[in-house]
Amino acid sequence: MRTSAIVAAFNEGPRVANVTRVLKRCAGVDEVIVVDDGSRDNTAEAARRTGVRVVSLPENVGKGGAIARGIEESRGDVVLLVDADLVGLTEKHVKDMLEPVKKGHADMTIGIFRGGRFKTFVSNAPFKPFTGQRAFRRGLFDPEELKDTRYGVETVMTQISKEKSAKVVEIRLDNITQVTKEEKLGFIKGMSHRMTMYGEVLRQFFRRAFTVR
Repeated sequence: MRTSAIVAAFNEGPRVANVTRVLKRCAGVDEVIVVDDGSRDNTAEAARRTGVRVVSLPENVGKGGAIARGIEESRGDVVLLVDADLVGLTEKHVKDMLEPVKKGHADMTIGIFRGGRFKTFVSNAPFKPFTGQRAFRRGLFDPEELKDTRYGVETVMTQISKEKSAKVVEIRLDNITQVTKEEKLGFIKGMSHRMTMYGEVLRQFFRRAFTVR
């Protein structure tokens, strides 16, 4: 059973290689695809130097659009999604997320951070079931349904999995964290970006909840 790892990245030049190097070392991952979502920095170059495949989008389409493109480009029976700004990702984390899906014990796994930095725990806590670290069997999601979801992509994926009565298993990811928006952009700009992200998550949640019967 082949596995494709997809990393959607926007202006993650200083960080993306730390993630792709781990994915490249994982015995259970057959291909790694970085979707450069119209970055204005060296994201594509940094990822390419680690030996992974890079798909460069000419303009920013949002996280949902980048993930949808990655799914379309991938060939694995199992798809793994990993954020580009993770700190502390290990091969064990990857294996733990993949194993239940590969063995048929889950249709999707969702990675939940434990034991990382307090600031990451606080920023992720309101949307724990919608975090970006997850693995799922091919065919569970139609990329067309994800293209316009932007930061609400994980919300929509979780909703679709419930609509399909898919078996979802939460996986504890110890000692892993993320670089926060505030650290990347400064407090004011980072907080504004975070509020925009939360707004997109809620908008996609209610949009799907009230349009799908």
